[in-house]
Amino acid sequence: MSLTETTAHYEEAPDDVAVRLVLGAVAATLLFASLGQTIVSTALPIMVADLGGMDHLTWVITAYLLASTIAAPLAGKLGDMYGRKLVLQSGIIVFTIGAVICGVAMNMGMVIAGRSVQGLGAGTLIVTSMATVGDLLPPRQRGMAQGMMGAAFGVSTVIGPLLGGFIVQHWSWHWIFFVNLPVGLLAFVILGMALPRRDDLTKRKVDYLGAALLASLLAAIVLLPNAAQSAGGWGSPAVLALAAIGVLTMAGFVLAETRAEEPILPMSLFRNNTFVVVNTVGFLVGMGMFGTITFLPLFLQVVKGVSPTGSGLFLVPMMGGLIFASTMAGRIMSKTGRYRLMPAISTGVLALAMVVLTTVGTNSPLWLIGGTMVLVGLGLGPVFSVGVAAIQNAVPNSLMGVGTASANMFRLIGGALGTAAFGALFSAGLARNLAGQVPGAGEGGLRSIGAEMVQSLPPEVQVRVMDGFSAALHPVFWVAAAAAALACVMSMMLKELPLAGE
Repeated sequence: MSLTETTAHYEEAPDDVAVRLVLGAVAATLLFASLGQTIVSTALPIMVADLGGMDHLTWVITAYLLASTIAAPLAGKLGDMYGRKLVLQSGIIVFTIGAVICGVAMNMGMVIAGRSVQGLGAGTLIVTSMATVGDLLPPRQRGMAQGMMGAAFGVSTVIGPLLGGFIVQHWSWHWIFFVNLPVGLLAFVILGMALPRRDDLTKRKVDYLGAALLASLLAAIVLLPNAAQSAGGWGSPAVLALAAIGVLTMAGFVLAETRAEEPILPMSLFRNNTFVVVNTVGFLVGMGMFGTITFLPLFLQVVKGVSPTGSGLFLVPMMGGLIFASTMAGRIMSKTGRYRLMPAISTGVLALAMVVLTTVGTNSPLWLIGGTMVLVGLGLGPVFSVGVAAIQNAVPNSLMGVGTASANMFRLIGGALGTAAFGALFSAGLARNLAGQVPGAGEGGLRSIGAEMVQSLPPEVQVRVMDGFSAALHPVFWVAAAAAALACVMSMMLKELPLAGE
């Protein structure tokens, strides 16, 4: 397959230099969007101290996650209909507007509103960046490029919190929303010059009903864990209402998509082996990844006495493994044209890493935890790079954006639901293990324990509390290991399709 054939919908195919320029701009755009997601984490305490609104703290994260999850499938479809250039540049503008709102915010309400707008832009940019790779490169080359995209995302996960901490320490938290705007401006200009325009300007009928129903469905799914944590458990009226909304909107969405002229998410894709297998694996792996990122730093701080910054640095080995594995898997896919076994092997490694984490306790050396995090990264990397490239190879070119968006959407849904389920499991185990050890622990569970509280306890009580804390984490990692093992089994069901060459 030639480059001209892969860009048939454009006025002219870009030459090799232009392709490299566009891919560089796309990688910068992905880094730009990813930094916006990760850079804020270390600044949140200072923002709350400055603006107030501690009770709205979680919404700074939730608003961004919800908006990006909703934007992903819509951006994928719009990119298929009107071209990636228009959607990418629109996403940069939306993201920038959201960053400015956050940067000049005078209260937490403005920050949350700005993060919602940023999330819409970020979801658009992340999905459309990956879909642009599918447009510009033949299938054999996509694996390597998607590996580079995964590496850019991994880099942002590592440097985002560190950069955010540096900025708030030396300047004002407002600058975390302005610091990467020059990168976005540069990407906007380069994309404008190098990315070809879509030559098919036929007016399309937008599936507004399907878009609204899908947005409502995704909102119900993402908000469900928050409602369970804040409204009194999974049996609370708020949770039951959201569940009912989710069921009704799912039924309405399926009905609407079967009748739509240009469906947002065609139901025919669910008969595609690669689409179903890759997204199921992504959902399961998302559970394990977000669970690890959420609970391992907590263990390091409370049980091992590591500082918050130090516990964050323990994610660096994971990202190092992810970047290496993602890049190598892409190279192997591009060189051999084979990819079926890589997700199966990597999810097997991920399951092994989770089993090792079930053994961590007060006496576990830090080098063991760091080494295990490398294994976690090695297990995650090929799933992301190979999965996206496999879907792009398996769906029609007219559905490239939709297929790419689905990988991001199902992974985020798995992360949201997995984190909530793990949180409930951990909190229940902690309350059970620490009943009678710490005042209020039987009732408050997770909310009752912190590193400073543990350090203030008598030495003999500290030991019992840390042992109980570690034991409460073990079921979390066992469930994550089971999810990774199931992902490994699912990966073996993937039907490998030939990849076209140069």
